Amino acid sequence: MSGRKAQAARNDKLILEAAHEVFVADPEAPIAEVAKRAGVGISALYRRYPSKEDLLRKLCGDGLTRYMELVREALDSDAEPWEVFRTFMREVVLADTPSITVRLAGTFTPTADMFAAGVEGDALNRAMLERFRSAEVLREDVEAGDLQMITESVASIDIGDAERTREVRLRILELHLQALRAPGAEPLPGSAVTDEEMGARWIPKNVKE
Repeated sequence: MSGRKAQAARNDKLILEAAHEVFVADPEAPIAEVAKRAGVGISALYRRYPSKEDLLRKLCGDGLTRYMELVREALDSDAEPWEVFRTFMREVVLADTPSITVRLAGTFTPTADMFAAGVEGDALNRAMLERFRSAEVLREDVEAGDLQMITESVASIDIGDAERTREVRLRILELHLQALRAPGAEPLPGSAVTDEEMGARWIPKNVKE
């Protein structure tokens, strides 16, 4: 990789890391705040991402890609099923992909490719759930929407200090995991959030209205 390309790759990494920090904290923040946090010139940012929507699409698309990688790793693992599931949930929390959904869903217009990737992700989720139910390590009444709501609620925890936040998130996740393990003490009330309900959150709010 040439020096110029290497610098561009470094800048892109800095921009995306900064965008995650800035927009998860404040979805209304200006794109200039991302450039400032990344330590790059605004012109360098605009050369890569002509608009805030372009940057948000990239950020959310990368988050979805990472989530799907984690699901595939869980499906391909030959380790003890409960530990595979537990590791998957921990890695999702550590990757902080749920924070993107919580804070940014509905703030931009997703592309057709993003919606298609979401459909693929739903299919992977169903396959993963079936694997863990069949192994009798996950209670039978748990649905994909339940897992999504758990990781999103854990992602909402913010103690201020990054390391302390990570510690508390993993502690609360462990409490949820103990409730998810088969057979489950009592049946769950109501029904899980559906794929349609989760997908509807990504439609920009002004379109819904």
